[in-house]
Amino acid sequence: MAVKPIRLFGDPVLRTPARPVTTYDKELRRLVQDLTDTMMAAPGAGLAAPQLGIGLRVFVFHVDGETDHLVNPDLDLTEEIQEGSESCLSLPGVVAETPRAYGVVAKGWNMYGDPVTVEGTRLKARAIQHETDHLDGVLFIDRLDTPQRREAIRAIRQAEWFGQDQVEVRASPHPVSDRWR
Repeated sequence: MAVKPIRLFGDPVLRTPARPVTTYDKELRRLVQDLTDTMMAAPGAGLAAPQLGIGLRVFVFHVDGETDHLVNPDLDLTEEIQEGSESCLSLPGVVAETPRAYGVVAKGWNMYGDPVTVEGTRLKARAIQHETDHLDGVLFIDRLDTPQRREAIRAIRQAEWFGQDQVEVRASPHPVSDRWR
């Protein structure tokens, strides 16, 4: 079991878009295992490589008893929107109602380089979108409306784990976010 420290809000790796995986080798399989072990120990519904300080497009998720991973994901989202409570292991204690697409079809590869498609709705769709956002340098608080974002930033600044002077909040680059801005 290799539980690694999770990077917290303020770490630049969380705001840096991850690089595509190009080599499917033992190191990638070790990364997927480390991500899984760390996610399960936290516990969380998902964890992306940047949250461990690794700028690669890989994430794991654990939803409704299913644990899986995706490498270099590409998402197709439903037009239907869901609201739901969302949090993040990189922002401990921060929770907000966050809009997401209701369903997702995620295409990518597994850790062996085999093509895979993962489909989901509700919590599974939310987890896949949340983790893919991490790969793009986007945090869930970026998807909140202005009053919610201000409240989230206030909670972050008051958190005992927060020690940075500057807080960077960006709008999501994904078109789905335009529906609630």
